[in-house]
Amino acid sequence: MNTRIDSHQHFWKFDPVRDSWIDDSMQKIQRDFLPEDLFPLLQQNQFSGCVAVQASQSEEETNFLLNLASKNDFIKGIVGWVDLRNKNITERLEHFSTHKKIKGFRHVVQGESDNFMFREDFRNGISALKQFDYTYDILIFHRQLPAAISLVHDFHDQQFVIDHIAKPDIKSGDIATWKKGIETISKYENVSCKISGMVTEANWNTWKTFDLKPYLDVIFENFPTNKLMFGSDWPVLNVASDYSEVVQTLEDYISQLSLEDQNKIWFENVNAVYQL
Repeated sequence: MNTRIDSHQHFWKFDPVRDSWIDDSMQKIQRDFLPEDLFPLLQQNQFSGCVAVQASQSEEETNFLLNLASKNDFIKGIVGWVDLRNKNITERLEHFSTHKKIKGFRHVVQGESDNFMFREDFRNGISALKQFDYTYDILIFHRQLPAAISLVHDFHDQQFVIDHIAKPDIKSGDIATWKKGIETISKYENVSCKISGMVTEANWNTWKTFDLKPYLDVIFENFPTNKLMFGSDWPVLNVASDYSEVVQTLEDYISQLSLEDQNKIWFENVNAVYQL
């Protein structure tokens, strides 16, 4: 039965200027990726739907995702972009609140300074999310975990979701500082975590499941199973893997868990957090 929900994937019509982060080392994804490309992959892997997450920082991006969601029922929710630093943030959130498929917002903080999440204008934006029941996805590199910990601590009523397990440096095998941050942030009730984006933090060409295991161990030792969800990070994953392999890696890892816990990770938690 197709009940699984992919909590994290992207769509785009490739634009080399706007999408400059997709450089020549990522040639495999320098093209359009649209719902018709994803749908067969979801079906093959027993997924009934997905959450589409912003990839570029504009309201135009949010509208693009809304348009795709209006034509494709399997897109169950959207994590869009809005300028959280804007003084008229409440007005913009009000505007988007008429669209039921928007479940939350995200900013590409990994591209900002390590102090970005301490900014007053950004925090003002975060404080506006709660009244509209929006989530906030935290996209950071592991060195930005201290700022993220401060954020989730100061906004304890706000629902946060960590993307890509906070991007540890799997390629180098460095685990200690990231682990310390995860041990702290996982204690907060208002934080969930996406098991996603791992293969692209590993060595793209040579990674083995063995390389990911220590990082998965840390996540499962610290987060309870009702705080974890699977995300493919398709199509970005294509630079290092393919959809089925990423699914299989987690399937194998959690095969020892009870069916109840597995179901939480595959669909129950994403349904609850994003109110799909």
